[in-house]
Amino acid sequence: MPRRGRLRVLLGAAPGVGKTFEMLVEGRRLLDEGRDVVIAIVETHDRAATATQTIGIPEVPRRVDLHRGVPLSEMDLEAVLARRPEIALVDELAHTNTPGSQNTKRWQDVGALLDAGIDVVTTVNVQHIESLNAVVEKITGVVQQETIPDAVVRAADEIEVVDLAPQSLRDRLSAGLVYPAERIDAALSNYFRLGNLTALRELALLWLADEVDSALRSYRADHGIEGTWQARERVVVALTGGSEGETLLRRGARIAARSAGGELLAVHVATQDGLRDETPGALAAQRRLVESLGGSFHQIIGDDIPGTLVEFAQGADATQLVIGVSRRGRLAAALTGPGIGSEVIRRSGDIDVHIVTHAAAGGRAALPRITGGALGWRRQLLGFVVALVFGPLLSWMLFTFRSPESITAEVLAYQLLVVVVALVGGARPAVFAAVLSGITLDFLFVAPLFTITVAHPLHVLALALYVVIAVLVSIIVDQAARRARTAQRAVAEAELLAAVAGNVLRGDNAVLALVSRTREAFGLTGVRLLTADGEVLASDGEPVPDGRSTSVPVGAGGSAPAVLELHGEPLDTPARRLLDAIVAQLAAAIEHTDLRATAREVAALAETDQVRSALLSAVSHDLRRPLASAVAAIGGLRGAHGLSASDREELLATADESLATLSSLVTDLLDVSRVQAGVLAVSSMRLEVAGPVLAAVDELGLGPADVELALDAELPAVSADPVLLQRVLVNVIANAHRHAPTDSRVIVSTSTIGDHAEIRIIDRGKGVPAENRDRIFQPFQRLGDTDNTAGLGLGLALSRGFAEGMGGTLTPEDTPGGGLTMVISLPLAGEPDLTQEETE
Repeated sequence: MPRRGRLRVLLGAAPGVGKTFEMLVEGRRLLDEGRDVVIAIVETHDRAATATQTIGIPEVPRRVDLHRGVPLSEMDLEAVLARRPEIALVDELAHTNTPGSQNTKRWQDVGALLDAGIDVVTTVNVQHIESLNAVVEKITGVVQQETIPDAVVRAADEIEVVDLAPQSLRDRLSAGLVYPAERIDAALSNYFRLGNLTALRELALLWLADEVDSALRSYRADHGIEGTWQARERVVVALTGGSEGETLLRRGARIAARSAGGELLAVHVATQDGLRDETPGALAAQRRLVESLGGSFHQIIGDDIPGTLVEFAQGADATQLVIGVSRRGRLAAALTGPGIGSEVIRRSGDIDVHIVTHAAAGGRAALPRITGGALGWRRQLLGFVVALVFGPLLSWMLFTFRSPESITAEVLAYQLLVVVVALVGGARPAVFAAVLSGITLDFLFVAPLFTITVAHPLHVLALALYVVIAVLVSIIVDQAARRARTAQRAVAEAELLAAVAGNVLRGDNAVLALVSRTREAFGLTGVRLLTADGEVLASDGEPVPDGRSTSVPVGAGGSAPAVLELHGEPLDTPARRLLDAIVAQLAAAIEHTDLRATAREVAALAETDQVRSALLSAVSHDLRRPLASAVAAIGGLRGAHGLSASDREELLATADESLATLSSLVTDLLDVSRVQAGVLAVSSMRLEVAGPVLAAVDELGLGPADVELALDAELPAVSADPVLLQRVLVNVIANAHRHAPTDSRVIVSTSTIGDHAEIRIIDRGKGVPAENRDRIFQPFQRLGDTDNTAGLGLGLALSRGFAEGMGGTLTPEDTPGGGLTMVISLPLAGEPDLTQEETE
């Protein structure tokens, strides 16, 4: 049985990227190496460069079939098999064979060649892959009839993307290297739009990246490689079902977004007994958040949570693992040992572990409090424990090795114990240790032994010195701890004030950021900023149900514009001083917000004033001419006697023309005011585009020598106002005709893109620079026109307003080869209600 041939697939994002050319270049290279290469079938599409590459490569003659009387050429599978080349070049893998062929699809013919031991080099475009067909249709609006199963392409021994930048492909298309001249404009404006090509390119690269990733996993499994190969950034976020999940997910999503193709995976480890502290509702919300961030959610079961988590991350080839900081306190951590985070770090190996803090981690964002003693009750309790545990141990050791000369060492040892207890627990445990050590010293080491009798006054002095030293040391330790706590709070306050100042300076959402910072800094359950009328300006957290709150005015004196409502425990004096600083910044932020709103209003007024000035200028310039002509004509008719019939007719025609021009200009002005005020009346209906196009051309008096119509006969009906659409077309076509060279025609074409229809008005004039394209839609802007016949410069402004009023758009594009293309996009109309039509 012969070996199965090898399949190499050249994958392209779109037609014209050079797949067939690259296949032929590879064929020539293999032929030069002495390999037996034949062309089984190649479609050159009349491209000269592609046809040139076929010269010198042996070609198996095609089979010609008659289908409904039309001769169609196909790859002759039997002839290729009989020829038995070493390598066959087969173009267009997704092609459908003519009815009656041995196989329905060309990829089935390729399978027969591979079974015969023939290597095959073939081509296919990404839009033909079955799993991507619906995505491609959504991007391009074109349904692909010829598809190929994913498994066929994935089974290839080699897959190579023939890549070309989208703009380079459009340039190649404009130069006539892909399609003939009559198809270039339609192709550029439809399937080969820059956005479409960019999306198709990304689709092809991502599909291949997934295939390479699958092949990499298979290789590692076949070779027993257990380590993680960081070929792509994969971020695994561990969820506990707690409230911190959203914070962890958003941090993980930001990490994944730093590299192209990064993946986000969220995992929740559930124990078999189901006793984990989790909230099903929170998990469901976090699952929706993961999906909205473009990630995937996984739930696994395992009693060894760190091991299960690391095993999942390694199995997913994760490069980053995001977990939350432990919610346990220090005492709990000291009693129960290292937590899940430490164990995950120990087992993670090459996977980077990020431990993210969150609000549930014990209020890490809150300021440290300095009320009460500098050392808390836990430190004091620990001091007593040290005295009670190490005191007897020290006494036993000293008593075991005592001698008449060791009294000095015994005194110093007990003194050291007092110092250690003072460092650990402060004054109270130190005094307790001093008294206890003095009594023990007297009981065990000072004659008479095993009594607490003080035979010499010196012993009383020694005990007193113990107490004094312990008190002094404990005071020093207590002051050091208090100063450390004060310094820690000062640092936290400085960081808070720096963040507050930054929020105010940036201006964006400064009020909300300040409210959130206030709640976090003081450990409050909720903070609300209210206006004097009770309207909520910003809030963070939840108000206390029992209504326990404190209100702080924000502003100067009794004219405070807002009130800051604090829900939670009352604030101490240092916190009050810091709150005053935050309130001052909050007042500045509110003032800044008000000033920005005022600035926007002033800008709108300035824009209105600019339009008004332009209007006055236009009225004084453009309305004066027809108005003066009409007044002069009518005055001549009234004041002159003995005019001939021809003179009277000429004056009447002048008056009529001037008044018509005046009426048109006034109508345009009124329409512009309606568009700017947002009160444009639109009566959309189901409409065939050809009607308004022909009416607009007829209104302008243009003929075949001026305008070329390339209307799609199968274009679906659109939803538009026929009167407004005709006005748009008249303005845009007239503008294109005015700027087009005298020896060229304006082209009006129609096409369908997704759920919109496009009307393209194409001219070959000078075009409009990209930096001026927004200006041409401004009222009273004629972009250099100085002739008095150009009107007020309202045409394109009105046209865009009318198009947007009908739910469409009007956008300018470059015409390949020079010129401007105006694209009118309108929504397609839904299917007509046949029942209603029959009733009517």
